[in-house]
Amino acid sequence: MSQIAIAPDSDIARLLAHYQLEQGVPDELLDPSGALRPAWRGLLEHVARQSPDQLERMHRRGDAYLRDSGVFMRQYTDDKADERPWPLSHMPVLIHESDWASIVDGLTQRADILEHVAADLYGENTLVRDGFLPGGLIAQSPEWLRPLVGVKPASGHFLNFLAFEIGRGPNGQWWVVNDRTQAPSGAGYALENRVATSRIYSEFYPGAHVRRVANFFTDFRTTLLNMRRSPDSHVAILTPGPFSETYFEQSYIARYLGLLLVEGEDLAVTDGKVYVRTVSGLQPIEVLWRRLDALYADPLELDESSQLGTAGLVGATRRGTVSVVNALGTGILETRALMAFLPRIARHLTGGPLKIPNIATWWCGQPREKRHVLANVDTMMIAPALSTSMLFDANETTMMGEQLRASGRQTMQQLLQEEGAHLVGQEAVTFSTSPAWIDGQLVPRAMSLRVFMVRTANGWSVMPGGFARIGAEPYSNVLSMQKGGSVADVWIVSDTPVSTASNINSSISAEPRARQGALPSQAAENIYWLGRNVERAEGIARLNRSYHLRLAGGEAPTSPLLARLSGYMKYIGVDPDMAIPKALSAAIHAAARTAGSVRDRVSPDGWAAISDLRDSLQAMERTSDPSSDETARQMGVLLRKSSAFTGLLQDNMYRFTEWRFLSLGRSIERLMSLASALASFLHPDAPAGSLDLALEYADSTISHRRRYSFEATRASVIDLIALDPLSPRSLVFHFGELQTYCEALSHSITTRDVSNVLAEITRLRAELLTTHNEQIDSNRLLALYDDVGAVSNMLTDAFMR
Repeated sequence: MSQIAIAPDSDIARLLAHYQLEQGVPDELLDPSGALRPAWRGLLEHVARQSPDQLERMHRRGDAYLRDSGVFMRQYTDDKADERPWPLSHMPVLIHESDWASIVDGLTQRADILEHVAADLYGENTLVRDGFLPGGLIAQSPEWLRPLVGVKPASGHFLNFLAFEIGRGPNGQWWVVNDRTQAPSGAGYALENRVATSRIYSEFYPGAHVRRVANFFTDFRTTLLNMRRSPDSHVAILTPGPFSETYFEQSYIARYLGLLLVEGEDLAVTDGKVYVRTVSGLQPIEVLWRRLDALYADPLELDESSQLGTAGLVGATRRGTVSVVNALGTGILETRALMAFLPRIARHLTGGPLKIPNIATWWCGQPREKRHVLANVDTMMIAPALSTSMLFDANETTMMGEQLRASGRQTMQQLLQEEGAHLVGQEAVTFSTSPAWIDGQLVPRAMSLRVFMVRTANGWSVMPGGFARIGAEPYSNVLSMQKGGSVADVWIVSDTPVSTASNINSSISAEPRARQGALPSQAAENIYWLGRNVERAEGIARLNRSYHLRLAGGEAPTSPLLARLSGYMKYIGVDPDMAIPKALSAAIHAAARTAGSVRDRVSPDGWAAISDLRDSLQAMERTSDPSSDETARQMGVLLRKSSAFTGLLQDNMYRFTEWRFLSLGRSIERLMSLASALASFLHPDAPAGSLDLALEYADSTISHRRRYSFEATRASVIDLIALDPLSPRSLVFHFGELQTYCEALSHSITTRDVSNVLAEITRLRAELLTTHNEQIDSNRLLALYDDVGAVSNMLTDAFMR
């Protein structure tokens, strides 16, 4: 173990009491002599002054921010995908700006080289012709897309957004471990890491001379907007969908930058141009920042089995009517074997070496390189030549061992001899270490750094920081979050004060007001069903609470009223014998799922509220108390949490297209559920107490008492719940809501014909208003239920197809 050259009686020395370095492994906190690197001193002194309880409170501040903002990671197991808390390491990684300048210089050179390689592979192919790249290797890669050969990007560049995974080797030199050119992820997470970490160190951060990241996002948004030919066209982020591992980040970036978030099925290619299907018809898209692999982008010309892409997208790219960022086909640059040839390509293109070398790589399809790997196989990592996976996300040697067993070969040497053209050898990487809080102690853990770059009109702009991956175990290079690793914010520290401009808590300067109706049809459908599912969950919870309140009060399940209520609940698919009925669970999970599908359109507080509702439900399911008293109490909790969500939307949601579809969904569901329930509770053979039950279900008991001041009668219940236009729980009121929002949509979305929908709603409302109280019977209510269902179908056909 290396010695730490810090005065043993200092506060910092006590803080680093358990910070034991491995011999020969570089460290970001301490230099090779064991002395504290200057960039860290201020932060360490601040931390050393805190008590353990104070540090715990500081860490909780950051965790609470991430939890409340809904930041999560999706962890995949054999049979399911779970959402886990974002694994923030509470100690940032600090790099001095002088060290950072050399990183920026080296990665800028590498970005330009990769741009040249991409342009050549899909253009003149001189690198293959002149022997700098093996043609057979390129041709075998599934990432080299033949339909894109000869296609020049409309933007003029193949690469516009890049990420590089780098690590510091034993001699202190930074090395590139992976190039991420396909659809780099993580920039949004880096921003959230920064916000959370700055809250942890809120007393220290403002004066710490840490370079801000806001300009990076402003630069890229400007770049994307400037790629458009027409200011009336859209810029969109193309996502694989809500089941993507990084969907949170995609929706976060879309919301932060004010861009559309679309899936492949939201798009259509007509006459060689790309359009987004919106509630106001097709609208043009000229720039797509894609976050799905290129192979799945177009089932017509690429992978025909893809359900994520858009037929015709390659054709539109070929015509130059859309700029795709990064260009389709640039995933070839991530190929593991390409690293073997980049040093020579760099000398060919620049006349000098790579300023930041990549880890030494040998492609075993060449005799001399294969002999070298065979001679050193015990000290190398052996990996598939065409792999594009992250180096540390899997133990490549173990993977090859599994491959050995599957092929029946006895030794790695035999595999290399027979399959060399499909393999590479890479030097074993030892990452530098950086401080991490583990069990209340500051200890060293392996670290790699992800750096992000965007192309601007003035050249490459580099995010000052990025994020770091931190290993879970001592002296282990396994940094994957799926394997227990964490992530840390990265501070680029200056010796002098830095600009404090930040867009984190303010809006990035935007275009003029967005085009009306710029709501993808699929998003409109999800928002509509979000409203319906939340309303449905409330209705089921009210029924279940009413049933169990009466059981808790001593009423027998066989009593006429409970028998009636139980029968109705079963009729609509709710099991009254379950404390948490499956139908209730399904409605709440459906609400959370639809909210997740429009994450870019739900505020952080709204998302926190719907997540809280779902989490409370799951907690109740795990610790369910079968007693009716507890069940009734739990239903009350769910109703209050549901009301918190709808209340947040009521107060905060902008009163435009999204709001109207959400409100339409709520009113449609309330009309249908209320008509169905009233048909049962007001039936001539309904037992005593059914009228009170109807008022309770409609949450109108107090309103009834104040207005009528006498015992409920059939006439008074119908008057209040069905015919009173001032009661927000009445049928007439919600027909008025439907009419109001459909009229607003017809005025703002002139490209859709909603006259039939509006006419039907107006007719139903007028009929109800002119119906005498005594004419509203169960048959009339059930017919109304069917009519409202037909209106829902008409809305879907008008706007969501």
